[in-house]
Amino acid sequence: MQIAFCLYKYFPYGGLQRDFLRIARAAQAAGAAVRVYVLSWQGEVPAGFERVIVPVKAWSNARRYAKFSAWVAHDLAQRPVDKVVGFNKMPGLDVYFAADACYEEKARSLRHPLYRFSGRYRHFSAYERAVFAADAGPQILLIAPAQQAVFQHYYATPEARFHLLPPGISRDRCAPPDADHIRAQFREEFGLAAQDFLLLQVGSGFKTKGLDRSLLALAHLPPELRARTRLVVIGQDEPSAFRRMAANLGLTKQVEILAGRNDIPRFLLGADLLVHPAYNENTGTVLLEALVAGLPVLCTAVCGYAPYVVEAAGGQVLAEPFAQEALDAALLSIINDSAQRRQWQLNALNWAQTADIYSNAERAVEIIMQTPGQTQPLQKASRA
Repeated sequence: MQIAFCLYKYFPYGGLQRDFLRIARAAQAAGAAVRVYVLSWQGEVPAGFERVIVPVKAWSNARRYAKFSAWVAHDLAQRPVDKVVGFNKMPGLDVYFAADACYEEKARSLRHPLYRFSGRYRHFSAYERAVFAADAGPQILLIAPAQQAVFQHYYATPEARFHLLPPGISRDRCAPPDADHIRAQFREEFGLAAQDFLLLQVGSGFKTKGLDRSLLALAHLPPELRARTRLVVIGQDEPSAFRRMAANLGLTKQVEILAGRNDIPRFLLGADLLVHPAYNENTGTVLLEALVAGLPVLCTAVCGYAPYVVEAAGGQVLAEPFAQEALDAALLSIINDSAQRRQWQLNALNWAQTADIYSNAERAVEIIMQTPGQTQPLQKASRA
């Protein structure tokens, strides 16, 4: 069996990209040949993958994505495969991995009504409809249960086409037997004394993840506590605006913003609290990665995986609508309550031993293998 995977951009540290890589590797391990269509690729190409860089350009993303679909459709006509799996919404898929929230919902609830007259809206709305419309064909791999009702509200998507996957947490995020030793080495490397408190925020897209909220909460701590609290941020994004914000808040010495990297497990073990006050977050894989590492979590309720924080009793979830004062108060309370943090840590580590949060890729491949190939030309739904 040969499977074509489609995603616009691959880079090693994005949540969607990591989901793709786990599933593609699991498909390869199950005996499938893997072909990947992308506009751009950063990092190494796994052995055995056929990577195809789609050579199209355009001034706008919508136009570029429409050209991507047309080019891939033409290539697939010349070199057919058994299944086409998409990680971005586009026409012509057999299976779609639903990493992103409902575009139509955001367009109608967060945008001015005139936005729906734009070419951008017409393109992305058409591409979403090609996946979720009642008479569309793709099977849908769902990772955020709450999103199913939203998609069905707008598209009347049949229940049978949704397949809820467990989260896909890599076991290398679990706390190893020598976690205490790794933590001690990490904190020595970063110059953290015993009384210092390390906040960690991980995720590409600093604005969406609420980095501004984290900076304000740090700035609002009492002076003595703020002086011994540090925030390390890791993600693939342009940091200059947030570095300026930190400087304006007097936090230059407290805040370090790093590019995406491969040693996240060390940070999860070395930190004292994961902060994730996101504005919008379909899932939030890092919440679960923190829990299985024994790192308490402070996040907003909009995160799709926030219920797991409650289930694990491994941290605090801030209710919506968001209030900065609530985040400030929660952070202050958590820093001052080491006993509560220790209990959250123990709860999370115990929960991680039995929770079904590791089999995402294997279950996804089962569904992909069972789905009949019924690919239509990818360019048909484009209106850009």
